[in-house]
Amino acid sequence: MSEIKVVLVDDHQIVRDGIKALLANSLGIKIIGEAQNANAFFAQLKTQIPDVVLLDISLPVMSGIEISKILKTDFPKIKILMLSMYTSEDFVFNALKAGIHGYLPKNTTRDELVLAINEVFKGREYFSKSIADTILKSYVKSAKFGNEVSSDTIKVLTNREQEILRYVVEGLKNPTIAEKLSISIRTVETHKASILKKLELKNTVDLVKFAIKNKIIEL
Repeated sequence: MSEIKVVLVDDHQIVRDGIKALLANSLGIKIIGEAQNANAFFAQLKTQIPDVVLLDISLPVMSGIEISKILKTDFPKIKILMLSMYTSEDFVFNALKAGIHGYLPKNTTRDELVLAINEVFKGREYFSKSIADTILKSYVKSAKFGNEVSSDTIKVLTNREQEILRYVVEGLKNPTIAEKLSISIRTVETHKASILKKLELKNTVDLVKFAIKNKIIEL
């Protein structure tokens, strides 16, 4: 199996050194370069193309979001994993619009960083739980909920699972759903796991995206 080639882009040497130390013994991952700003990064792309770039948002010369927009157009095969201390809704959604594939806060663990690199390399999206919660809250806040579920796909779910799906995309937590349906929290968790399995989804953010795509809710 070939190694995942990674480039680090952060304007702080201590941060780059820390990431290199974290990934030093990670099998299957090889750091092939580092850069402190956009000019240095794009100069490197003339001689070597990484599979994944670990990119900060706040950078001199050009922001990580601006860099992402260029990569999306000119280097679409490079997977972009944002690694930033900025985790507010505005930063996250501007990054998503720019074409990133994943987003982690800078206080992430080594294990999660390795997992995220592998996931985006495989063509999947990866967001830490805190970032996923930010995305979910924003989706729900801007959503309009329909009265009927019309998608044929949704018919693989039981009536109870459809009820729980609707509550989930409304942003309700498991205890609240359990109280509304007069069932245990454990039963809610079991139904949610079944929904994810049947719809071939990974997490609650995916559920909300599915609900939007299938017009269960509309933005």
